[in-house]
Amino acid sequence: MAAALGAYMAHPDPRSAVANTVALVIVSNQPFYPLYIDWAASPVIAPSYLTFLSTPFFAAVPAAMRRSTLLGRALLLSAGIGNTLLCRAAFGSGSGVEIFLLPCLMLALMLFRRLERAFALGFTALAFATYLLPAALLGGPIHLYEAGEYIALQRLNFLSAASLTVLIGWLFSGHLDTISRADETNDVRGA
Repeated sequence: MAAALGAYMAHPDPRSAVANTVALVIVSNQPFYPLYIDWAASPVIAPSYLTFLSTPFFAAVPAAMRRSTLLGRALLLSAGIGNTLLCRAAFGSGSGVEIFLLPCLMLALMLFRRLERAFALGFTALAFATYLLPAALLGGPIHLYEAGEYIALQRLNFLSAASLTVLIGWLFSGHLDTISRADETNDVRGA
């Protein structure tokens, strides 16, 4: 099973390999999110079930990457920003779930080559627009948590988003020698 998973996520393009790894780490962590909420914040975990709607999109990133690296990278960012928006609607802004836009912003700026800057800027703008979207447009949250539970949710979401951001930085730092200047300016393999 580990060999099949490794083969599914492998990609010769370093940016694509990072994106595949991030997508599958998210997939592997999504089933635990309700448990984290129960442990850290509240036994009311029903709103977290909506996060599973994005799981197929994250899981499809490596498959999309084989078709087009640009498509795969765009799918990862769309799933991340979309999932954050969905969680914001489910939990409300008091949960601090918008912090997951930070790893999305980091990915938007690091996954695309110089020749793909329009995509980087587009996804960056989309992440900012998602954050700035008025809460009234999303309606009320599925469940109103107590003030202490919201503080616990904010802490949980901060730690989760910070961990994801660190992972992204760590993965990219491991590929610094393979993301060459030529790749950055001229080579658009698989795009």
